Amino acid sequence: MTSQTTKAGQTDRETPSADQIRRAPKVLLHDHLDGGLRPGTIVDLARASGYESLPETDPDKLGIWFREAADSGSLPRYLETFAHTCAVMQTKDALKRVAAECAEDLAEDGVVYAEIRYAPEQHLEQGLTLEEVVEAVNEGFREGERRAKASGHRIRVGALLTAMRHAARALEIAELANRYRGPGPQNGVVGFDIAGAEAGFPPTRHLDAFEYLKRENNHFTIHAGEAFGLPSIWQALQWCGADRLGHGVRIIDDIQVADDGTVKLGRLASYVRDKRIPLEMCPSSNLQTGAASSYAEHPIGLLRKLHFRATVNTDNRLMSGTSMSREFEHLVDTFGYTLDDMQWFTVNAMKSAFIPFDERLAMINDVIKPGYAELKSEWLFRQTASTRASVDM
Repeated sequence: MTSQTTKAGQTDRETPSADQIRRAPKVLLHDHLDGGLRPGTIVDLARASGYESLPETDPDKLGIWFREAADSGSLPRYLETFAHTCAVMQTKDALKRVAAECAEDLAEDGVVYAEIRYAPEQHLEQGLTLEEVVEAVNEGFREGERRAKASGHRIRVGALLTAMRHAARALEIAELANRYRGPGPQNGVVGFDIAGAEAGFPPTRHLDAFEYLKRENNHFTIHAGEAFGLPSIWQALQWCGADRLGHGVRIIDDIQVADDGTVKLGRLASYVRDKRIPLEMCPSSNLQTGAASSYAEHPIGLLRKLHFRATVNTDNRLMSGTSMSREFEHLVDTFGYTLDDMQWFTVNAMKSAFIPFDERLAMINDVIKPGYAELKSEWLFRQTASTRASVDM
């Protein structure tokens, strides 16, 4: 018995169902803590803190407002939505709750490893120190990991400390990331990042922070090539020495596709591919900010074909109304991706994580590959059950 043919000659053996996508082990490298709150949590925290500027107080309506406000096609307008989430994340208890729920939600969605980024400098309005912010978030992540395990899910969460590119605290945040790196009850920071509006705020403004991190043998990623073009990517790599590129979608500007389908890479695109520099791609978010016009036109399709080290990410789950499963569902629907493609993206991400090599390898060999092998074998048992049923009839 052969499998039923579906999209573009593909078979149902190859096309993952929504349930399989959810159960597949996934790795998330680019997700903002203040962009992934549950709407109900925002309402609760606003009420407890006396914050009265929410546009909606009904959780369902508030979730819709965030998604619609983010659908502007403008990165600066998109970033304005964070004023509300940051406003309710100004106490230790609030930060712990948000971090714990983040880990729980990701684990429920099948994420087995995540690096979650946030800017400590944005959570000081009610008197917390930078250190208290980091310790509260780390404690929340550990609590979320414990709750997830109790619910039958496994996840490991690392933190990326972000400096805002329009501010002047990058070196201070880089030093903070270095102090809280590695294992330990209050630690768990795995790297550093800069974020915020790209235009007018090049990464080279923060060279002192990047030079410090390199001297300390620490890891960092840089938001680059999202709203700004190739110069942003070039500076992030060649001046600053980034290990990964946050988004990086504008690398497509250095790739030419002829009418006959032949592809020519420019020097920067060739460098990114040759050096296996990870691209933290966030399709749904890129559509909202105008970095891509549709899923079909998103550069991830071509970059996958050309074997760049592309990864799939959520960016801001609240603003985009998304999850890792939804991101993969869009890609499966658009490009006909299979479980093999999902595994390829997931292994790419795990290879690019900021934890030690032996731990990355163990995650790939002991968690990711066995998880996909089990999912890919399910068609055989469905076929066997179907054959037996037809014989019994």
